[in-house]
Amino acid sequence: MNDNNVVKMNPFQAGGKLLTTILVLAVLILLGTQSFTIISAGHSGVVLQLGAVQPKVLQEGMHFKIPFIQTVIPMEVRVQKSETSQTSASRDLQTVSTTIAVNHHLDSENVNKLYQQVGLEYNSRIVDPAIAEALKAVTAQYTAEELISKRSEVSNKVKEVLRQKLSTYHIILDEINIREFTFSDEFNRAIESKQVAEQQALKSKLDLERIKIEKEQEITRAQAQAEALRLQKQEVTPELIQLRQIEAQLEAIRKWDGKLPNVTGGATPFINVGNQ
Repeated sequence: MNDNNVVKMNPFQAGGKLLTTILVLAVLILLGTQSFTIISAGHSGVVLQLGAVQPKVLQEGMHFKIPFIQTVIPMEVRVQKSETSQTSASRDLQTVSTTIAVNHHLDSENVNKLYQQVGLEYNSRIVDPAIAEALKAVTAQYTAEELISKRSEVSNKVKEVLRQKLSTYHIILDEINIREFTFSDEFNRAIESKQVAEQQALKSKLDLERIKIEKEQEITRAQAQAEALRLQKQEVTPELIQLRQIEAQLEAIRKWDGKLPNVTGGATPFINVGNQ
């Protein structure tokens, strides 16, 4: 074999080709990984193309995207809980502190609009202020006592007002739970005093009703006795009187011991018996 026909490869050329191959493979792998995105369960994907929000929203699963051109922002659409304490005023100008828990979730078809309008800080920018505004608007319609006695009605009104406020930003309200209303110490003492007074008034009312019933019972008994006497008088006849006299004399004879009274000048007893 002729040595002149043998082509010898420069080590630098071989190294350059290997490096190029590696770079190409790296670019292909990078393009491959950047060409797909996975939206996990309970999330929706907002697509940004060169920073602009796109109308299409990606749902759960794997999706193709343009490498380096499109970016996907995942947003949670599962139910989220916001719990906060708010201070407001009642209609009678009592200070009311309210602890409320709110369950809500994002509209999975419109998370792109929420992201475009508000961004990812929608809880602090939208949800919390909306809760505070809804509570203040509703509690101002009721007195402090009504907030306690009409708690279910108050809760429904707060829910309706809050639902309207959140729906503007494509946030869906699921449920609210007003845990408690708390008032100032002065108001609590006034409520306690009122309850004591009401209990005393109720007791007095019950006592009066009891006395009234007892008096009516006494009147009824007296009327019954009077009626009985009246009926007895109607049944008394001369014959009945004479019979009762004879019965009395016979009873006296049975009890007589046969001795005449020592007292003189009196009439001899039972002299009329033989004549009957």
